[in-house]
Amino acid sequence: MNNFVFYNPTKLVFGKNTVEKIGEYLKKDKIKKVLFLAGGGSIKKNGVYEKVARALFESSIEKVEVLGVRPNPVLSKVKEALEVARREKVDAILAVGGGSVIDSAKAVAAGVNYDGDVWDFYSGKTRVKEAIPLYTILTLSATGTEMNGNSVVTNEETLEKFSFSSIHVYPKVSIVDPEVQYTLPPNQTVNGAVDAISHVMEYYFDGTRNTQLIDRVDEGIIKTLVETTEILLENPKDYEARANFALSTTLALNGISGMGHSGGDWSSHAIEHALSALNPEVAHGAGLAVVFPAWLTYVKDLISDKLVRFGMEIFGREDGISALKRWYKKIGAPTTLRELGFEREDIDKLVNIASKMTPMGRLKKLMKEDVRKILEIAF
Repeated sequence: MNNFVFYNPTKLVFGKNTVEKIGEYLKKDKIKKVLFLAGGGSIKKNGVYEKVARALFESSIEKVEVLGVRPNPVLSKVKEALEVARREKVDAILAVGGGSVIDSAKAVAAGVNYDGDVWDFYSGKTRVKEAIPLYTILTLSATGTEMNGNSVVTNEETLEKFSFSSIHVYPKVSIVDPEVQYTLPPNQTVNGAVDAISHVMEYYFDGTRNTQLIDRVDEGIIKTLVETTEILLENPKDYEARANFALSTTLALNGISGMGHSGGDWSSHAIEHALSALNPEVAHGAGLAVVFPAWLTYVKDLISDKLVRFGMEIFGREDGISALKRWYKKIGAPTTLRELGFEREDIDKLVNIASKMTPMGRLKKLMKEDVRKILEIAF
């Protein structure tokens, strides 16, 4: 186990009837005006929009809205929201939605007082040095962004899907009410499960030795996601399953699952970003269901013992990769690039996009030809 420092400044407010509490937390922090950032569609159907609007009104908090954030969020929408936030001189950002909304909100929070292009944070030109406060209400459990400092956005002009991470954009308060996720379509629950499982596996398979305790924590998160996903596909309104699912996705990427590890591998995520950059209709979780098993196959000789342990602990079988792919198929997740609509000639494009991030990975440093071989396996 490696030395580590664990610090997470986000207050997690979890459970039934917690959405309405947002006004209390904002008022306590003396917030007067927020940028209300959201997708806009589902939150008006499931009642979340009305609850939030009422809570803000009752706490005398003014809001300006920017709606229409799409899955696989794009830089142009971030810049639109950033312009509104600056013009309206908001005190804080309130993100209501899933990972795409919250990731976009982090960029806005960091960019309000930055004189340059907000893309500078993603391209590595500069680091985030400050941000205005961010508050979140999660409506789709998947990415764990509600309790970390990570943000991923696509520059649609350059087809670059890059990320940044900063302690300054951890949400101050994140509200997670599992009941508001009852109406999610099955594919979003499936994609959320795959996304969270992939986050844990990035650490689990990064090659760090002697991490017995955190291995058991990670296995517990994955097993809970496997069990609750199957329950939710049968009964999406099972509260206990939904609550355990939601908490598992948060714990998958709030720092706990990587304690004592070497920072995770993350090459599967980098390769997947190429998929959804080239085709924004590809959900992040769906892309990871295809890429991660292919990466495991490519590097299996370096983690053979860990793969056996993974297979036995999670699925009761030694063939961990095959067992994982079988389970993905069982819940309706794709396992090949073909299922995502890619043709073999698309591999060259995907390699070129992904290779902007090479060398990538920690377990094995991947170069352009390694990426190609992994995508060939995935096809």
